[in-house]
Amino acid sequence: MEVITTHVNADFDSLASMLAAKKLYPEARLVFPGSQEKSIRDFFIQSTIYIFEVEKLKNMDIESIHRLILVDTRQASRIGKFAEITDRTNLDIHIYDHHPPSSDDISGSIEIIKEVGSTATILTQILKDRNIEISPDEATIMTLGIYEDTGSFTFSSTTSDDYLAAGYLLSKGANLNIVSDMLIKELTAEEVSLLNDLVLSAVTHNINGIDVVIAKASTDKYIGDFAVLVHKLKDMKNMNIVFALARMEDRIYLICRSRVDYVNVGEIAMEFGGGGHSTAASATIRDLTLIQVEEKLLGVIRNKIGAQVHAKDIMAFPVKVVESTESLQRAGKLLTRYNINVLPVVKENKLVGLISRQIIEKAAYHGLQDLPTKEYMSTDFSSVNPDSPFLAVQKIIIENNQRFLPVVENGSIVGAITRTDLLRIMQRDLLKDPSYLYAFDRDPRLTRKKSVAKLIKERLDQRTLEILQIIGKKAEDLHYNAYLVGGTVRDIILRRETLDIDVVIEGDGIELAKQFAVDYPCKVRSHEKFGTATLIFPDNLRIDIATARLEYYKSPAALPTVELSSIKLDLYRRDFTMNTLAIRLNPTSFGELIDSFGAQKDIKEKTIRVIHNLSFVEDPTRIFRAIRFEQRFGFQIGKHTANLINNALRMNFLDQLDGYRFFSELKLIFQEEDPVPVIKRLAEFDILRFIHPKIKFNEKMKKHLQNIKGIISWFNLLYLEEKYEKWQIYFFGLIDSLNKQEILQVCQRLSITEKNEEKVILGIEQAETILKQIEKRDTAERSKIYNLLRPIYTESLLFAMAKTDKNYIKMTISLYFTQLKRTHCLLNGEDLKNLGIAPGKIFKRILDDLLEAKLDGRVKTKKEEINFIKENYTDSVTI
Repeated sequence: MEVITTHVNADFDSLASMLAAKKLYPEARLVFPGSQEKSIRDFFIQSTIYIFEVEKLKNMDIESIHRLILVDTRQASRIGKFAEITDRTNLDIHIYDHHPPSSDDISGSIEIIKEVGSTATILTQILKDRNIEISPDEATIMTLGIYEDTGSFTFSSTTSDDYLAAGYLLSKGANLNIVSDMLIKELTAEEVSLLNDLVLSAVTHNINGIDVVIAKASTDKYIGDFAVLVHKLKDMKNMNIVFALARMEDRIYLICRSRVDYVNVGEIAMEFGGGGHSTAASATIRDLTLIQVEEKLLGVIRNKIGAQVHAKDIMAFPVKVVESTESLQRAGKLLTRYNINVLPVVKENKLVGLISRQIIEKAAYHGLQDLPTKEYMSTDFSSVNPDSPFLAVQKIIIENNQRFLPVVENGSIVGAITRTDLLRIMQRDLLKDPSYLYAFDRDPRLTRKKSVAKLIKERLDQRTLEILQIIGKKAEDLHYNAYLVGGTVRDIILRRETLDIDVVIEGDGIELAKQFAVDYPCKVRSHEKFGTATLIFPDNLRIDIATARLEYYKSPAALPTVELSSIKLDLYRRDFTMNTLAIRLNPTSFGELIDSFGAQKDIKEKTIRVIHNLSFVEDPTRIFRAIRFEQRFGFQIGKHTANLINNALRMNFLDQLDGYRFFSELKLIFQEEDPVPVIKRLAEFDILRFIHPKIKFNEKMKKHLQNIKGIISWFNLLYLEEKYEKWQIYFFGLIDSLNKQEILQVCQRLSITEKNEEKVILGIEQAETILKQIEKRDTAERSKIYNLLRPIYTESLLFAMAKTDKNYIKMTISLYFTQLKRTHCLLNGEDLKNLGIAPGKIFKRILDDLLEAKLDGRVKTKKEEINFIKENYTDSVTI
């Protein structure tokens, strides 16, 4: 006889798993080992789904069982009477479970154990793989199991497999209305009373620096869904760790919940004969009073939490430090003397920053070694206190990629933990007990590779996607690695429109581009010096391909020198962490996201951070980009990065910046959708003085710039297809307060070409002139407006509209753009010849007069134009 069973106090995942197992073992009998949760009993009473044939344990001869199929458990202590036969040599045991290992686990001839959110997920995948049909009723129950054990996909134990399994069941007709009805129900009066007892009795115990809540209640009657009540209690009071005890009839029920990795409630529940996960567990206890269980529980918690390693146990002390006012050169000597790589920086014995050997060497390379350490120390770092648990230390060093972790007490550094210290401890304890690193091994953020293949397909058009896949295949054939990088990846992650496609090759980028062009119609434009190539397609699509490289700067603000490198070093040379993401394009790992510098975290936190402390020294144009990206994406420049910007500005590195590069960055700012907040932010950092000391961002300038934005938006909506330089209009607004000589100084500082310089000077003068002319109100005739405005640059006219507060001036210029400028005569030179007019200077005078008449409404049709010429040029017309 074959029997399918589960754990006592069966829940919906148990029920769903039993049903799914029945599909695999159709001859097996379904038997519960003991009581079920109240929700299960209610389901059998209320549900209209009749697909179960559950037999009672008391009516069964368990000695005749030759195969026992265990689902949602493998603990002997949790299967009731069935535990009596598990040691039989002739019993074949098959196990399907998603719980972590425990000391009383049963072994089976078949064991399918996966760390997913529910056992129903495991069995759903098996049924799908074997093409075993699932009815809508069966799919509904299996979905119910997944939803319950994953907290409707909110528990940290939820995996992508759970989502996939639920999606498959939904395709098989699962009814989410039934799922919702069973999981979301109003509390009964008894349940409300029990929840109230838990709230009133909750006591917080501080155990080794960790707050643990114990709540208890007592009732003579069994009340189901106790776990649901504990979940509500946890959410109501925002508890990280809670243990709830309830005496019901002759038993004590324990429900455990933990939101922190360093308290594994599954291990604690096992001490009471129960089990579960590190974040959720339970136990049923007999022969003890509520007080006895509570005392034992406190002892177990103290033992489990107290056994862990703390920061003070592994930190090195005393720690060598450097004063914030001491020079970088002095800090470098200390690093060399003590053979260390990082020094804490202190001010009045309080930790204020960290300085690394790499930053000091870069500073010395640029001749900055005499500056105080505080100028280039890192202030953006994490720290722990002496009682911080080992797992907290481990997460900071690994997740934040922080090699040096200060241990701080009352603001002063009392110790330090390095990455080497951490690895040494992890190796030692792993050799002693492989389960020591259990929580670390199970952390999906640290052990899983993230794929964004689906997101790439969603954000890129089909043709671009195919091109990238071909590039990846070409790279694979050449034994190269290909990556989509930089702003392209950033925009994909942010789900913004992606305009530029940048690819980096670990190998020869130019060679790959040439190989690509052999099979795909495109041109290749290469630059041997930089190891880059551009693929140019017939429709003008461009894809930039670069060889992975690193850059170094021979002096502050200089252009970089390039050398070949790896993808990680290539990403390290970039400006900000959010631009350091890369996506693999090779077919074997297409879509795999590479994040070496915490870019995902910074994007999630909407923070702009530089990768190293001398970033703005080596390339001051990054200051402009930081501000531009901050305003474009609605991010915030990190505090430490802002300090580094201020340091670079205080040392006047922008004065060393080539005028052309300075001007290029300004033009990019003016091309932003809304440059005004960017210019305002430049003023907040006091950057406008580097353009000219007299440029001030005041209310007048702010108003002009905002008006420019509005006028440009209006002009673009006219769809006149008229080319104009957007940057020039904003540039006019920026320098409008300067006189001609000062404007020439600005043009010289920015290395503006002679042609553009003339246009800037003339453009501002034109705007002033037409404002004065129109204000005289002697231009009422349409032909006069046309003749006044026709010689003026479009940029000057738009700037004039933005600058004036007078509506009639705006309406006059608007009339010119919308009507007058497009007015033309129907007659031309050939027509004049046909009228017998001899070619010569008179043609221009006739056509000009005719246009004036047309503008002023005196002629409209071709016939009227002919009559106008005959009436006004009688002597010239011979026909």
